[in-house]
Amino acid sequence: MKQRSILLLLVVILAAWCVPPVFGQATGTVKGVCKDTSGNPIAGATVEWFAQDTGRKYDLKTNAKGEYFSLGIAFGKYKVTLLKDGQPLFNLNNVPVSGDETVQDFDLAKEQAAGAKAAGVNPEEVKRRQEEAAKAAKETNTVKTLNEKLAAANTASTAGDFDTAIATLTEATQIDATRDLLWFKLGDAYRSSAIKQTDTSEKNKRLASAVEDYQKAIDLKAKAMRPLRRRIRTRPSSYRLTTTTSAMRWQSRERQMMP
Repeated sequence: MKQRSILLLLVVILAAWCVPPVFGQATGTVKGVCKDTSGNPIAGATVEWFAQDTGRKYDLKTNAKGEYFSLGIAFGKYKVTLLKDGQPLFNLNNVPVSGDETVQDFDLAKEQAAGAKAAGVNPEEVKRRQEEAAKAAKETNTVKTLNEKLAAANTASTAGDFDTAIATLTEATQIDATRDLLWFKLGDAYRSSAIKQTDTSEKNKRLASAVEDYQKAIDLKAKAMRPLRRRIRTRPSSYRLTTTTSAMRWQSRERQMMP
């Protein structure tokens, strides 16, 4: 009797051992590395895994190295989309998650080259497009940073903290010294701060800095308008008068604001 009980227990254990671990296989791991068209990691991006059969969505963030990783992704087929600042950069359909680990990288340079090849575009053109895309991305980031600094400087100036505004705008001009608006705002900050100075020497020093920065703004604006002026010469006289008058008004306004 005892022997039969032991035999029955062994049968139950073996049966349980042979049952597929359904819950253990229900989910898997996904990971990957995301690179832009210049081969640099895309930090702070979102990799969206959208289950095409259930509608479930997983949003995974990339780290400073462009890497993402997640456990517990349900088995199925997914539409995987790489997004940056809410804008889709690339997507793939019918990506299966059916094993312990699914690796899905995004290399935008390779994807762009593959797409161009399929469209019959030569490698030189692909390289040119990649360089233009990288340049545009860099410009976008620069403009975003400069706008943040302009907003911070404006807040400081409104609060009467002109020294902070000067420091912030000086940092902005070090990032990009070709923006006339930055020098104009910096001149404004120096001029406004000079009014509050009780020391004559410091007051004159700040006024001199304001004049210098205003002049830089005017020079940069004039340089930027040279191509426009060349084009104006080929336009009707009424158009030339209107456009030139607008430019003169801008420069006149700058001079009037100088102390």
